[in-house]
Amino acid sequence: MKTKILVADDEIDLEVLIRQKFRQKIRDQYYEFIFAHNGKEALVKLGEHPDIEILLSDINMPEMDGLTLLTKMGESNPLVKAVMVSAYGDMDNIRTAMNRGAFDFITKPVNFIDLELTMEKTIKQVKQVQETLKAIKENNILRMYVDENVLNFMGSKEYENSLTDNETIDATVVFIDICGFTSISEREHPDTVVKLLNKYFDLMAKEIIAQDGIIDKFIGDCIMAVFKGPFHSDRAIDASLAMRSAIDALPEEHEFKPHVSIGINCGEMVSGNIGSSTIRRLDYTVIGDTVNTAQRIQSTAIGSQILISEKCYEKVKLSFQCERVGTFQLKNKAAEAMLYAVIN
Repeated sequence: MKTKILVADDEIDLEVLIRQKFRQKIRDQYYEFIFAHNGKEALVKLGEHPDIEILLSDINMPEMDGLTLLTKMGESNPLVKAVMVSAYGDMDNIRTAMNRGAFDFITKPVNFIDLELTMEKTIKQVKQVQETLKAIKENNILRMYVDENVLNFMGSKEYENSLTDNETIDATVVFIDICGFTSISEREHPDTVVKLLNKYFDLMAKEIIAQDGIIDKFIGDCIMAVFKGPFHSDRAIDASLAMRSAIDALPEEHEFKPHVSIGINCGEMVSGNIGSSTIRRLDYTVIGDTVNTAQRIQSTAIGSQILISEKCYEKVKLSFQCERVGTFQLKNKAAEAMLYAVIN
């Protein structure tokens, strides 16, 4: 698959060298190069060729230098990966370039073997980002951190609106924690810990999706899920029962037998794109007292226990077998809360 690369450099010799060194891959349509002689011209080329994936840029150029180009490109083309190719290889320039979003840095005179290895590494990174964005666009269940520029890149106005709308909704929030997982994370190799956690999360995610739930976020070894629409509390409990059964059925691995503790609450909450525009990190999430209470209910639950609020119990008591556990003093709550355990 052809990769389109923009080269911004005021040295004509570099353009000639690139065409010579990569002539075979240009003929094979593996690479396509677009050339600009300064940062200002490069921005024009980026506008004319929205499918450019990589920028190779000098630092010292007339009209607009490469460091200024990095800043401008970050505003208009946030997904293009930049590799700086410059004779100015001092640490100050390298750090400035990296702080402005450069992916890598190569010094002149150019070693073309090193340049191609760097290009291939950058292409791999670009493809991974594209696959991630494709997953976001096609799946509105697993929400990830995105900013406005990425939303514009996706091209779907309907999807963009769904992410940027702020509203008050009536929904059910579920917090699911893997009990005692901290202990295994402290004694096992990081690869083992991550693979095991992802295995558990994948099982739980399937049950949440099966009940039309939304995975709001992963928090350490905990999942926060939201259920909206008709019978949202019933579906949240169905998903929770299925998750508990799936995790309880797993065998012991690395001297760890997994169990989940689950807290559920329902009611009004604010839904919106919340975060910092300064660092371009926004999280489509829900907030409010209903959410906070669900988390505190979960912290009260023990292994393989599903606890729900009294409000939630009143909505689902005809559909599920529950038993009253008692009253609990939840954090930052003046009144004690009556909690119920879902049996089946």
